[in-house]
Amino acid sequence: MLAPVRILCVFMFNRLTLRMNSPYFTESVAVLDTCATETMVKSDVNKGGIRRLRCRMAQGLRSEDSPPKVKAEVHEHSISVAPETPAGEENYTETLSRCNNTTTKVKEEADQAPLTSPRKPRRGRVKVEYEEEEGPELKRERWEPCDWRTQLSFIREMRSKRDAPVDQMGAEKCYDTEAPPEVRRYQVLISLMLSSQTKDQVTGGAMQRLREHGLSVDAVLKMDDETLGKLIYPVGFWRTKVKYIKQATALIQQEFSGDIPDTVEGLMRLPGVGPKMAHLAMDIAWNRVSGIGVDTHVHRISNRLGWTKKETKKPEETRRALEEWLPRDLWSEINWLLVGFGQQVCLPVAPLCSVCLNQHTCPSAHRSSPNKKLKSSPAKPAGNSPSDKLASPTAQVKEEPANAEEEEHGQTGSATKPATRTADIRRRRSICPQKEK
Repeated sequence: MLAPVRILCVFMFNRLTLRMNSPYFTESVAVLDTCATETMVKSDVNKGGIRRLRCRMAQGLRSEDSPPKVKAEVHEHSISVAPETPAGEENYTETLSRCNNTTTKVKEEADQAPLTSPRKPRRGRVKVEYEEEEGPELKRERWEPCDWRTQLSFIREMRSKRDAPVDQMGAEKCYDTEAPPEVRRYQVLISLMLSSQTKDQVTGGAMQRLREHGLSVDAVLKMDDETLGKLIYPVGFWRTKVKYIKQATALIQQEFSGDIPDTVEGLMRLPGVGPKMAHLAMDIAWNRVSGIGVDTHVHRISNRLGWTKKETKKPEETRRALEEWLPRDLWSEINWLLVGFGQQVCLPVAPLCSVCLNQHTCPSAHRSSPNKKLKSSPAKPAGNSPSDKLASPTAQVKEEPANAEEEEHGQTGSATKPATRTADIRRRRSICPQKEK
């Protein structure tokens, strides 16, 4: 009875010793899974303990997040694949194949997963940059005066008859229509140069005399200054305009082959030609709209109607203010409209607001025109009244009689005019030589 029991105990002890000394038990945690699976297949004893061990092993695998540990475990699995499999145990081989598939999948995932540092990265400084929007720019509302279209339509209605001096003797009417094109353009430029600070009637008469004498580049270059001055007299600043016309004509002959320049910059290079003349010459001579010609009438009326954001002091400022909001197709028309309107209705002094159609919309309507400063007139002769004596700042000195005989007969000189001491001294000096004679 004891012999079989003894043999069984020796067999179990040998088997247990073999398992404890096995490398699969000491080297890897994965061998535990294999041994537990083998024991579960061979015997149904202690099933609960094996299951708890497998759950702990699975939790350990899940808790290991570091990729190097996963790779080490995969290597240990590959070593533990070679246990001696008992013949006829199919469940054991299937379990091993599943473990191999699982380790292969874990290896692929570990290779694909990026290596992460266990330390949390420091929080860097964030640089805020504002990028410009690449989309369409926001359209800004363009400023324009109130009721300007209504005011412009009323001005057109008042100018419908075209009977102003500019309509009859302006730069568009002063050139010879039968002359060659370059001569016509030159005559337009000369009429604009003469019209500066001159009435249209005077400019028209001067242009007529020049055309009768011969108005071309060659004719003006051959003409002497005295003859040219007599022909254009009495235009304003006629002596200065004689010099400018001669210099501009010589420059046209030398640099522009006898024809006026076809650009605003080229025209302004000529002596005596400003922005107003250049833009009007481009419009009339070359039929190109390059800007608004602003003269004294356009400058005055634009400020009276409130067609500028703020009051302008110079015509060039008015031109830039008008070009900011006025449509380009009206640039050519606005000059002759406002010039004729300023000659007939919106006069510089005492404008006719009562007959103007814009009297209800014009901000300057029915305002008294500023009085011009009167020139200082010579002092009136002062009498003997007390008021005149008080008004005179200097003491009145009686003039000495011219002859001693008059003083004897009691004929004294009359009181002199109120004058300064210097004037009295001069008068005495002029009398002294007469006494000596």
